[in-house]
Amino acid sequence: MQIAGIMNTALRGMAGETARLDRAAQTIAEAPAGADDPAESMLDMISAGIGFRANAAVFETGADLWQVLATIKRD
Repeated sequence: MQIAGIMNTALRGMAGETARLDRAAQTIAEAPAGADDPAESMLDMISAGIGFRANAAVFETGADLWQVLATIKRD
């Protein structure tokens, strides 16, 4: 896989985790007072944050590799 492909995969992963976080937050916000325990939605929010950070790290690594290749090509 090429570096651009890796970066695009990471971007899609970040978008997916953002959507997951939005859904979990919406579930919590729309729950009536005294409804079910929001623990599952809170865990989804935490997990989405971890997933987003992991994808962001992959994207940043791809950007760093891209910069190294650009430097090598110039020299």
